Amino acid sequence: MSETDEFDLVVIGGGTAGLVASRSAASFGAKVALIESHLLGGDCLWTGCVPSKSLIAAADAATTARSSAHLGVSSSNVVVDFARVMAHVQEAMHEIAPVDSAESLERDNIAVVIGRARFTGANTVAVNGRELRFKQALIATGASPTLPDIPGIDAVDLLTSETFWNLTELPERLVILGGGAIGCEIAQAMSRLGSAVTLVQRGPRLLPKEDERASSIIHAALVADGVDVRPNSTVSSVSSTDRLGGTFTLSDGETLQFDRALVALGRRPNFAGLDLHRVGVRQDQHGNVVVNGALRTSNPRVWAAGDVTGLPQFTHTAGMNASVAATNAILGLSRRYDTMAIPRVTFTHPEVGAVGMQSAEAAAAGHRIVSRDHEHVDRAVTEANTDGYTQLVVDNRGRVLGGTVVGPRAGETLGEISLAVKNKLTTSAIAGTTHAYPTYNDGLWNVAVADVHGRLGSGLVVAATRTLRRLRSARLR
Repeated sequence: MSETDEFDLVVIGGGTAGLVASRSAASFGAKVALIESHLLGGDCLWTGCVPSKSLIAAADAATTARSSAHLGVSSSNVVVDFARVMAHVQEAMHEIAPVDSAESLERDNIAVVIGRARFTGANTVAVNGRELRFKQALIATGASPTLPDIPGIDAVDLLTSETFWNLTELPERLVILGGGAIGCEIAQAMSRLGSAVTLVQRGPRLLPKEDERASSIIHAALVADGVDVRPNSTVSSVSSTDRLGGTFTLSDGETLQFDRALVALGRRPNFAGLDLHRVGVRQDQHGNVVVNGALRTSNPRVWAAGDVTGLPQFTHTAGMNASVAATNAILGLSRRYDTMAIPRVTFTHPEVGAVGMQSAEAAAAGHRIVSRDHEHVDRAVTEANTDGYTQLVVDNRGRVLGGTVVGPRAGETLGEISLAVKNKLTTSAIAGTTHAYPTYNDGLWNVAVADVHGRLGSGLVVAATRTLRRLRSARLR
């Protein structure tokens, strides 16, 4: 690039949203520059999905080796080499990294600039002493973990979802603040790997965005794996002498000793140093970039996608929304981002997958809630793993409005439910589709069949069935 170069689209941020937006725009023949301040790949690759699922895989392996006596297989000597576990985590990240590398992007005709971006005018952004002119820009700078405002907090080097992956020694006592998806996943995994884990949740239940029954199952699963779960608890102060370990004092006066502590209390958007005011981009009271349904900001030449927007913070939504924003920017379309079929999965054991309308909202709206426990799913029975259920929310026309799955590989079943919600499919369509047997997906098929049978038992359908049966019988005579 020259000292001043002009691009059809300048993308700021090289995480999932930035990568997808850049590649989408370049695929249309646009001249694209991607600016990333640190590492291409973003949270998903380096601090989120990839490392956490690698850790969970190791924890699952340790637990399976210890607790398969009910299947007739047992091992009395399971050794966890935590340094090797974390090496596996790092290896997984670096194995995937080439897909998101600068070399890969440049092969797709995307100019990659490593540095911190700053808007300098209505159509310019500065980085590394250079000025890039843009016809349009897309902000995809993501979000970072929020730290609590607790007396004494500055005396402790708290772990977050960004720094946790630097551990090489297993903490003997680990305290986790926050009972959302990140807190629950790491709490269970670390307990399975040998830490004494205490999980402090300020609300009455874990996974508060999920169905109460799902929350209850995960609470019980974590306790069974040795996690000390403390609902309705908050930390009033913290003290430490070596900056790593210390003592939390809870609001009820109880104290918790820890060797390391992890904070998983939410995330805040990254916008420091961008000088958004120079391009007239409006933010809400939380600092999120405000976008319309087409992912356009208050400046018609500037778009945004991913965690910086405050929309559901998942890798898959960041990618989908970035594709929508880039397509709109380059082709002048007005595609809207999806607000209904947004799936989410918590990768505990069992997993919790949910999409669309959930039971509390469904009950208030008068929709049907159809559920089947996994003790009736043959695959779950064969694996002695029946703690779970599949549930659908269905309207009076039989259309699937949402669903929850709790069980092994729940996230895999969730794809079919998401497709049904997105395309307004009915339970009849699911029930009428041949599903492979035996799978955990049978739970969904059985729920759909149960709903269809329920509708067949209604007055008009019963009358029609009776008439057809009599006609058939008459013809046979």
